Amino acid sequence: MFHSMTQRFAHRSLLVILCAAAASAAACKKPDGGGATGTGSGSAPAPGSASGAAPAGASNKITIGVLTDMSGLYSDLAGKGSVVAAQLAVDEVGGKVGDLPIEIVSADHQNKPDIGSTIARKWYDTDGVDVIVDVPTSSVALAVSAVTKEKNKVFLGSGPGTSDLTGKDCSPNTIHWTYDTWSLANTTGKEMVKNGGDTWFFVTADYAFGAALERDATKLVEAAGGKVLGEVKHPFKGTDFSSYLLQAQASKAKVIALANAGGDTVNSMKQAAEFGVISKGQKMVGLLTFITDINALGLDAAQGLILSEAFYWDRDDKTRAWAQKFAAKMDGAMPTMVHAGVYSSVKHYLKAIAELKNGKDGKAVVAKMEATPTDDDLLGKGTIDPNGRKRHSMYVYEVKAPGESKAKWDYYKLIREVPADQAFRAPADSECALVKK
Repeated sequence: MFHSMTQRFAHRSLLVILCAAAASAAACKKPDGGGATGTGSGSAPAPGSASGAAPAGASNKITIGVLTDMSGLYSDLAGKGSVVAAQLAVDEVGGKVGDLPIEIVSADHQNKPDIGSTIARKWYDTDGVDVIVDVPTSSVALAVSAVTKEKNKVFLGSGPGTSDLTGKDCSPNTIHWTYDTWSLANTTGKEMVKNGGDTWFFVTADYAFGAALERDATKLVEAAGGKVLGEVKHPFKGTDFSSYLLQAQASKAKVIALANAGGDTVNSMKQAAEFGVISKGQKMVGLLTFITDINALGLDAAQGLILSEAFYWDRDDKTRAWAQKFAAKMDGAMPTMVHAGVYSSVKHYLKAIAELKNGKDGKAVVAKMEATPTDDDLLGKGTIDPNGRKRHSMYVYEVKAPGESKAKWDYYKLIREVPADQAFRAPADSECALVKK
């Protein structure tokens, strides 16, 4: 119903009178003007909550927001599985911290920074969300990190890759949890150069993540004694990679490095197999490849691919046990390292909240998390650097040939483990303003 100007003036006058007379500040709250759409599940915004103010009842629970890709290129490696992973972590602590129940909400950021930041702002301002987890797509993660700092909340990034999150764009409210472009380039790049792969050509996704991955890999390959012969950039959400792969083949580089992810990696590898890239002597490196990518490709196309992961479901008895719990809720699909990172980050977050007995000061929560060594069944023992970089072992794998695999999801053979103190960039080299020189 539309109000006349006179009615609106009378209504505002009444509010002024109520504010002057009432002992409660609740009478002074502005009507809610609505927020961003896109929240997946959870409570509706508290009626009457003002932008920037905690909604009514927000202090009576802990709310975790899983912001992810539910429908795009990264939905298999993150998506619904990230919500399941967060729920498994919450279930393990009994669904509450002290007397505070834990609620999980979720949303699809559609791989767009404006949508991701709008959802984050609405979650923080009106929905009482305390922490956002996951967030694949680096450009979205950088936007969410900025909003999180502004609102003094917590962001635990398991899905994004860019090392800028703990570099020039670091934040006292953000922890980059599972992997980053520097660690992927460091582990895979050094391994390839050490074994004769000393000339490289990059096929790179043309957005923040791809640029950061190519940049970090180039520096580390050259530092190890290798040489980059060229690169070509492809649009995000590419479909036809034939021209890019032909340029890579023509370069005669020993290593063709895919600086992309998700569906782009799958499509690149499929076409590389059609062109016989590996059979003709060049090595393919997936600088960010997930087990869901290998499952989509099949071992005929993916065999021989070299990659690095922070987690593999079949690594030991503990990872296998958790993976079976996950698979039971995911129609048999095994978890990626992003899913493992969501679980690991939520567990450590809830531990910090329990010790602090207050989760509303984001900087204080992150500081507590950084001061506490990490330890869980999936990523093992680790630490968190002052720039917000979570540190743990990384693993270099080679994808098995079809005859080497004993069952579905049995896809990797270990080349080597890279210890936590060697896997990630030293904080002093990160250009993060939080790191004391």
